[in-house]
Amino acid sequence: MTAIGHDGGQGGRRDGAGGGAGNGPGRTITTDVPARLDRLPWSRWHWMIVIGLGTVWILDGLEVTVVGNIASRLSEPGSGLPITDAQVTGMAAALYVAGACTGALFFGWLTDRYGRKKLFLITLGVYLAATALTAISFSAWWFFLFRFLTGFGIGGEYAAINSAIDELIPSKYRGRVDLVINGSFWLGAMGGSLLSVLMLNTNFFALNVGWRLTFALGVVLGLVILLVRRNVPESPRWMFIHGRAEGAEELVAAAERRIEDETGRRLPEPDQAITIRTRKSTGFIEIARTLFRAYPRRAFLGLALFIGQAFLYNAITFGFGSILVKFFGVPSGDTGYYFTVIAFGNFLGPLLLSRLFDTVGRRPMISGTYILSGVLLFITAWMFGNGWLNATTMTACWCVVLFFASAGASSAYLTVSEVFPMETRALAIAFFYAIGTAAGGISGPLIFSELTASGVVADTALAFSIGASLMVAAGLVAVFLAIPAERRLLEDIAEPLSARAAATSASATGPTGG
Repeated sequence: MTAIGHDGGQGGRRDGAGGGAGNGPGRTITTDVPARLDRLPWSRWHWMIVIGLGTVWILDGLEVTVVGNIASRLSEPGSGLPITDAQVTGMAAALYVAGACTGALFFGWLTDRYGRKKLFLITLGVYLAATALTAISFSAWWFFLFRFLTGFGIGGEYAAINSAIDELIPSKYRGRVDLVINGSFWLGAMGGSLLSVLMLNTNFFALNVGWRLTFALGVVLGLVILLVRRNVPESPRWMFIHGRAEGAEELVAAAERRIEDETGRRLPEPDQAITIRTRKSTGFIEIARTLFRAYPRRAFLGLALFIGQAFLYNAITFGFGSILVKFFGVPSGDTGYYFTVIAFGNFLGPLLLSRLFDTVGRRPMISGTYILSGVLLFITAWMFGNGWLNATTMTACWCVVLFFASAGASSAYLTVSEVFPMETRALAIAFFYAIGTAAGGISGPLIFSELTASGVVADTALAFSIGASLMVAAGLVAVFLAIPAERRLLEDIAEPLSARAAATSASATGPTGG
């Protein structure tokens, strides 16, 4: 139920809808919507949310992997696109990263201002349009432009989707759901690696057709996701803070009825409520002040986690193909199979370890996965430097390292989406994602390309050691700063700014009758 008061008051009327004059910015309301969402048992309603929102990471993995694997085909005479291999893996890749960073920040701000649902439909639409136009590329500038815009849409997805998932999933499942969804990127990577082998086979598709069909398939998958996503609800938490208490109440009540019909049992009464002062938007200055003045330790934790995982992944994946070819004599056409194995290990980590983040706890699991993956990469670098590995054992070592690193990297997204106030959530996700992606997509390649391309064993071992060092350092930061957020309401982890505003208003005006 939602109680609504006029400016500064909590009295007013109490009804299930909460409409009327209270249904706008500047009003004080008391609501039990967060507690009602949190006590829901797992149901088909939650599966709809997971499928509708989580599958976009598969598209991201597909996009990134496909472009890397078809780079050589795009640069061949007769491909229909006058572009070089270096331009595909260099300029186009950098523009995709730049687009993702820009899109995350731009759409993150819009997501906090205009709602989760509106933006996760728009960002997917941007991705679909840009990918479709990439498929008909006829010149390098066209390809570059729409790789940037594809990244722009994908970056926006990270902010809109992570915030919506965390606000709709009960706290007892939040960790495992978030980790598995973020880890599903690697399912897309596996699919992209195998898909490129088929699509680039000239026995099936012409030289200038196969790579275009690869992008077109991404559009088809995106359209299917869009159809499912239309049924995913807006975040009731966002709704009541932005003056739409009636809609939030109706949405949660409908979900409750649906779940009670599904289970045949009455839901328990919620045991907690929160009083907030509705608002239309939150300014950049207030968001920055909240992240870095009110929560500096959490902000430092977020930066450490994102930068650590970005460097570890670039240390391994940036030159993995050339490492296999140069040091182990693997034919370049076979590296995709090795990458598929590595991607599978990446997905297994979040899938098998995610439950422990909700049971054992955030702090031990985040710090443990970061430190362990870093230590294992140090050991891999040592064995590689001593010449004790071949292509198979090297791939096995990478799989073990990334089994733990992938769970840790996914927990970075979980961390920044649950430890800051709701009004800043989407932009906080976007900010830390952009910093980590920029570090990995810009600084990482600048450092690791020279080391892995030199053909010197010691240089490549040094690249591994740099990535391992930053991962261990991030894990040590988590030992001291990670928040025990498991099984806790988001509003208990970080009080909404709107709740503080309501308390300030109430103390300034005094109690009102009602």
